[in-house]
This record gives sequence, C-alpha cells and structure tokens, in this order.
Amino acid sequence: MLNQHKILRVLQLISLLQQEPAKSIHHLAKIIDTTHRTAYRYLDLIRDLGFNLQRDTNKRYYIENPEPLTAAYFSPEETDYLRKLILSSGKDNQLTDAVLKKIYLSSETTIVGNHLMKAHLGRIVQDLSEAIRYKLQVKLKNYHSLNGSSIRDRIVEPIAFTDNYNSLMAYEVSSGKNKYFNVERITSVELLDKYWEHQENHLIEQPDPFGFAPSGETHDVHLKLSLKAYLLLKEEYPLCGPYLRSIPRSERFELQLSVNSLKPIQRFIRGLEEEIEIINL
Repeated sequence: MLNQHKILRVLQLISLLQQEPAKSIHHLAKIIDTTHRTAYRYLDLIRDLGFNLQRDTNKRYYIENPEPLTAAYFSPEETDYLRKLILSSGKDNQLTDAVLKKIYLSSETTIVGNHLMKAHLGRIVQDLSEAIRYKLQVKLKNYHSLNGSSIRDRIVEPIAFTDNYNSLMAYEVSSGKNKYFNVERITSVELLDKYWEHQENHLIEQPDPFGFAPSGETHDVHLKLSLKAYLLLKEEYPLCGPYLRSIPRSERFELQLSVNSLKPIQRFIRGLEEEIEIINL
C-alpha cells in the first residue's frame, strides 16, 4: 500500500507540473500533504524518470514539454457538427470560443475571427478554475469596473462561476465582500502562492438569468412575447429558457420569473415595445 501511495503522489505531481503556471515547493507539498523535504525527493524521482523538470526565476517548478502533444484531427464535416453542437448551448458562454478555437486548430476549417479574438477568455476561465480547485488567491489584473469606473488589480479568493461562465463569484480581500466579476473585464489572471484565508466568509448566491446578483429584493416579471421577441430573448439571455412557454393556440409566448434587477428586462422591452405585452413588471 505504501508503494501504491507513493506512485499516486508521483503521478499527481507530474500532472500538476505539466500544467501552467509553475508551482512552488510549498504549493506542491501542501497538495500531496507532505513535507518540503519529501516533496524535493519526489522531484528528484521525477527527474530520474526522464521528465524535463525545470525551475524558473521565482524558484517555481514545472515540466517542460519539448514537443507539443499530437492533437485529434477533425474532418470539416465533424468540425461543423461540433461547432453547431457547441453553439446550441447559447452564444453567451465564455467557454464557447475557447473550445471552438481548439476544434478549428485541429481541423482543416479556418477559424472564425471573433472566436480567435475571444479565445483568451478560455485561458482566464482555466486559470480561475485551477485556483478554485486548489483554493488559491488570485490577482485579477487590470479589472475594468463598471460601477467604480476604474481599472485596477483585484486580489480575490475565487469561489465559483455563474452557470454560463460569464461571471466569477469571489471574495475580495481588500473590501471583505463577496462580489461578482465579469470575466470579459478581466485582462489576465495571476495565481498567487497563497491559499484562501477567508473561506468562512465565502458566500455563493446565484444571479438571476439576466446576470444580476441578489440585492435584497426581487421583482416579479410576467410578459407575453411575439415570436420575434421570444427568439431574441432566448438568443441574448439563454438562461431565460426554462421560464419561457408557448401559449396554446397562438403564436405567442409567455415569460414568468423573478429577477434581482429590472434594468436588463426594461432595456429589452424598450427595443421591442410593439412585440411585447406587459402583464406584470
């Protein structure tokens, strides 16, 4: 059993060291629940196994892969099928462009420009996911705040993503508050060599289908929509889908739900006043 446990630790370290960013010896030792001294012995064993173990200028370790892994090849027909399948989940999902980029790069199909431009969001989601998994603090670099009208770094403890990966739920260390951070407003993410310190204050509150977090009050919304308004609402706010139903023996649809803010639905109605009948707002 001891040898099996040792093998599992080595495999776990290899997997960690092959993923960016590089890891400190403190981080590695904590992940496999051992001392720094034992962690160093595991690193020596990984070198002996033939892995190209490197240490950067910050004394953090990583395994350098001299040759890229061979990617799966998709035919144009397979690529088109996968593209349609992914896009059917709703265009407002930050993972969509990252996954599409990988599909395009492993096929003969030319990548669509806007997907390539937004694919960096997939990297941000990936880094934040790792921080959540290992309970690390992160620096959201040059975060563009709409409410504060500022651009600055934020030190946070990331907790979870909203359903469509548009926003990050996180505890902001400086303010001592749980906040939502729009993924598109994050320039980049830096994983810090520091674990969560305020987990007892973490609070997860899912936003409404329009992306607004709970504010202490809710508003009941009941609308009747034309086919045009129905299709546009599903396209712009795909999370409203479960709250929409067709009205029998008509070509109209009904939306009933509670929201945390009326701003987005009011904005939507203003653009389609002739297509929407307000029952309750």
